[in-house]
Amino acid sequence: MNQIAVFSGSSHPELANEICAELGVPLNPTQIKRFSNDCLEVQLQANCREQDVFLVQTLSAPVQDHLTELLLMLDAARGASAARITAVIPHYAYARSDKKDAPRISIGGRLVADLLKTAGADRVLTMTLHSPQVHGFFSVPVDHLHALHEMARHFRRYDLSNTVVVSPDLGNAKTAAAFARSLGRPVAAGAKERISDTQVRISAIIGDVQGRDVIVLDDEVASGGSILELLKHLRGGGARTVRIACTHGIFADGAVARLAAEGDVAEIVCTNTLPNALLQPHQKLTVLSVAPALAEAMRRINNGDSVSALFGEGGHAQRVAAE
Repeated sequence: MNQIAVFSGSSHPELANEICAELGVPLNPTQIKRFSNDCLEVQLQANCREQDVFLVQTLSAPVQDHLTELLLMLDAARGASAARITAVIPHYAYARSDKKDAPRISIGGRLVADLLKTAGADRVLTMTLHSPQVHGFFSVPVDHLHALHEMARHFRRYDLSNTVVVSPDLGNAKTAAAFARSLGRPVAAGAKERISDTQVRISAIIGDVQGRDVIVLDDEVASGGSILELLKHLRGGGARTVRIACTHGIFADGAVARLAAEGDVAEIVCTNTLPNALLQPHQKLTVLSVAPALAEAMRRINNGDSVSALFGEGGHAQRVAAE
C-alpha cells in the first residue's frame, strides 16, 4: 500500500481498531478536547503530510457531537497537508433527511454532504444509505457498501427450505429481493405508511407467509416500531418464527429487549456499524462485523483499485463516483 494513516473519532473506536487490524496498520491517536464554553477541539497526533488519510467516524448518538468531531478531523487533516482524505462513515445518520416532505423543512442529508466536502473530505466511504437519492447529494466520490454478503453467510447456516424474506416496506423491497435471491428464497413486503418518527401503519403483507419462517430485512432498526407493527401482520398471515436482520442497529430506548420479548422472534441480527448493539447484549442478538469489508474497500481505494469489482455483479458494494 501507499503511505496510509488511519484516525478515529470517539464514536466507535472498537470498529476502527478492527479495521486497522485487518489492514495491518496502527490506529493513530486523536486528541479531542471540550473547552469550558462547550466547543470541541481536535488534534490528529500523527503525521499526515502527503499521506492517504482515512478518518473513521460513524454517526451514532450524540450524532451532532460526533459529526462536529468528524468535521474538525477533516479540517485538521487538510491543514496538515494530507495528500487525500477519506471520511469513513459506516452509518450516515442524516440519510433519513432526504426529501422535502413538509413546507419549510431542512434537507439534512444534502447539507451534511456539503459540510463534509467544505471541511476537507476528498471522498466518502459508507454503508447502506437509507435511500438511494442520498448518493446525489455528494459532490465528491462515494463508495457505498452494503452488508448483504455478511448477512447471507450468517443465515445460510440455517435450514432455509421453508423461509421467506420480508421487507417491512416497498421502498426496501428491491434490496430484500436481491437478498432473497442470494439465499434462493421467495420475497414478500409490507405496505407501510409512516405517521411519525416512531409510529407507522402497515395495511397488508404482499406475498405468502402462511406457515413460513420469516427473515425480516431492513436497512436499520431504530425504535423497533416498524418491526412490532409488522409482527402483528406476520402473525395474522400465519408466519411461524421470525428473524430480524438489519445493517444499522440503532436500537433506541432499549429496542433490543423490546423486540426480543416477542415470543416468535428467534433472533435479531445486525452489524457493528454502530456501537449501540454492544451496549444491549442479549442471547437473541447476533452482531456481525463489517470491519473486513470496510478494510478491503479502504485498501482498494488506497491502491487505486476498483471497489465495485471486488464484489462483482449483484455483490456487496456499489461505487458511486462524482469524478
